[in-house]
Amino acid sequence: MPEDETQLVQLLRAGDGAAMARFYERYRGALLTQVRRLVRDPQSAEDVLQEGLLKVWLAVATYDPARGRFYTWAARICVNAAVDYLRSRAVRQGQRTASIATLALTGAEPAAPVVFWPEHIGLADLLNHLRPEHRRTLELLYFGGYTYSEVAEELAVPLSTVKTWASAAKRRLARWL
Repeated sequence: MPEDETQLVQLLRAGDGAAMARFYERYRGALLTQVRRLVRDPQSAEDVLQEGLLKVWLAVATYDPARGRFYTWAARICVNAAVDYLRSRAVRQGQRTASIATLALTGAEPAAPVVFWPEHIGLADLLNHLRPEHRRTLELLYFGGYTYSEVAEELAVPLSTVKTWASAAKRRLARWL
């Protein structure tokens, strides 16, 4: 470990706030870059960095110079703080509702669902060239709106067989198209 880093760690362990300010000034950009790789929102990334640096400050006594550089240890703590942030319930909930909030703020109407009729592209005709069990499987799945388990019950075959038939049929159709 470089001598100045050793001194910095000693000062941090002694509770020197000026040493933390020096560490922050020296490594803020690099640490923020690490956090921004995970947290895309600039303000949230700054908040996560501050939280990570607080964790560094509180856990500096646990740093072991034999296991790596102080910067690497601090970067790992900041990245873990970013992962914790992304896993938080508020963030996950926010991601789900962000599009609705955006629509409400902009006053835009949600786009009407696109209706897809496979018959219009001749897919139903192509199904006639498949083996009967493959054709029936795709008909139930895509035209009938069945789930794989419902198709398995309807055809009285195991679920894995239905998945295999559907996969084989889709591969064959892809070769024809």
